[in-house]
Amino acid sequence: MRTMTVAVLFVFSIFGAQLLRLQGFDASAVSKDAQTNRTTTVPLLAMRGSILDRNGTILASSIERRTVTVDQTAVPEYVKSVDGVRTKVGVAGAAEDLSPLLNIPVDQLTQDLTGTAKYRVLARNITPLNWRKISELGVNGVYSEATSDRNYPTSTAAASLVGFLRSDGTAGGGLEVLEDGVLKGRAGKTIFEHSQDGRAIPNARQETIPPVEGKDVKLTLDSDLQWFAQNAVAQKVNETKALSGTVVVTNVKTGELLAVASYPTFDPNQPGQASENWTNKAFNDVYEPGSTGKVITASAAIEEGAVTPSTVVEVPNRIHRSGTEFKDSHDHATEYLTFAGVLAQSSNIGTILAGEKVKASTMYSYFKKFGLGATSGMGFPGEGPGLLTNVKDWNGSQRYTVLFGQGLSVNALQAAGVFQTIANDGVRIPPRIVAATSDGHGGFTPAPKAQGIRVVSATTAKKVRDMLEGVVGKEGTAPEAKIPGYRVAGKTGTADRYDAKVGGYSGKTASFIGFAPADDPEIVVAVTLQRPIKGYFGGAVAGPVFKDVMTYALQELQVPPTGTKSPVVQVKAAETPAKDDPSVLRDHQSGTSGLRR
Repeated sequence: MRTMTVAVLFVFSIFGAQLLRLQGFDASAVSKDAQTNRTTTVPLLAMRGSILDRNGTILASSIERRTVTVDQTAVPEYVKSVDGVRTKVGVAGAAEDLSPLLNIPVDQLTQDLTGTAKYRVLARNITPLNWRKISELGVNGVYSEATSDRNYPTSTAAASLVGFLRSDGTAGGGLEVLEDGVLKGRAGKTIFEHSQDGRAIPNARQETIPPVEGKDVKLTLDSDLQWFAQNAVAQKVNETKALSGTVVVTNVKTGELLAVASYPTFDPNQPGQASENWTNKAFNDVYEPGSTGKVITASAAIEEGAVTPSTVVEVPNRIHRSGTEFKDSHDHATEYLTFAGVLAQSSNIGTILAGEKVKASTMYSYFKKFGLGATSGMGFPGEGPGLLTNVKDWNGSQRYTVLFGQGLSVNALQAAGVFQTIANDGVRIPPRIVAATSDGHGGFTPAPKAQGIRVVSATTAKKVRDMLEGVVGKEGTAPEAKIPGYRVAGKTGTADRYDAKVGGYSGKTASFIGFAPADDPEIVVAVTLQRPIKGYFGGAVAGPVFKDVMTYALQELQVPPTGTKSPVVQVKAAETPAKDDPSVLRDHQSGTSGLRR
């Protein structure tokens, strides 16, 4: 008895000591731990902002959805009214009632509701209406979490530009990534104390931090023009069996991007079904521009006083520079062209003869001022700066190839920017695509406008514009680009295409870039096709796409014809000049002229 008494007293002393510790020394910590165990934090979703075009058309928006979850241990207690009597129907009854609302077979749902898991996802992307019906059933342990689903009404038309969201809700490309910080907002949360069955305890601690909704982003894009450009380039890519194609449409005076089409494309509503083509090739693909790059050479040569549009150029069939033989796109006898004719007929030799009159370092500075070798500054995901080797590292032949658009590379935005500069009286305006963001009070805050950069004088730009009108004339390389009723100026490009996969040149890059109305430019359209097979000359392949897109753009933006006459562009010299005429630009290095094969 004494032993038992001592044992009982010892046990009670341990209980007493533990009670003293819990209620005395550790009371605060134990209370805090208990409160933590009965406290639940529920996140409150911040709805992602919408992406709109310049007219308010929705390009991307978020729709409220619910993720339905279950605490499997609570489902067996499900009770419902059967023939007027409250009856416990458990898992079987819950599966039968939930099946049509979740669109899940009863057998599968029975398995999902059975077990000991405290948390399991039953279904995602459930509409708020369906969730209300599910909630009204009162199935024990069935809860929901607020989520959202991203919807892209224009589908493939602007997919690689607008971007998409991954399955986990993170931005996956395009403007969704670029403007993610503005669009996504900040999530909130609700904190409350609950009983063992998960219900909130009345009059207990409850705190709510409301979410901050994401802001809407308005673009400079015109969704109708984007749709038209996307379809036009897609049709031409398929028709010519090309690898890809892009169309860039820019406002001359503001630098605003009105359309940036890229094909092939994908459906942003189902990005998981696309294995590639998530990037917008107008930003991401870099290529050697070819003859569209001659506009830079022409502008620099005129600005530096090396030539004028009327300067007569003796163009032989071949010239030699730095151990390399250069030729035009076709063999010909020695020709006497004006410098305007050199540009109109896209003569590589004539361009070299004019461009070499400008020092290499000076020519390099013009490439830089026209925006080559640097990104646009927009920060678009994956945008490439192109390739412009420092003049100190130019090899012998590169000094001459860059003059006609080979030996350097650009993206489609940079190529369009060259023509925007000439169309805008020699002032380059960096492109922009974000027009404004919502201010949270029903209005929009405009985005800062880009500052213009003077590249060449207005006089030089005017001369080059007049020369570019000759390209679409009868003696030019792109009569296909003419638009009835409007003055059009532009330039073709047909360049050898470097393919990293084969480690060398493979196929061609065909392009046409131009603007209209030529005497008072409003719009630039740049069309580029990579590795077309059925035809590859820029005028024949890209020119018709330019004409269709520019015609639509002029109508969509309500740009009227100016009604003025195009200047007469003299392509060939009026008469054969004397051999000793110092005003004629000749090849004084290789001593070759005439037809050589």
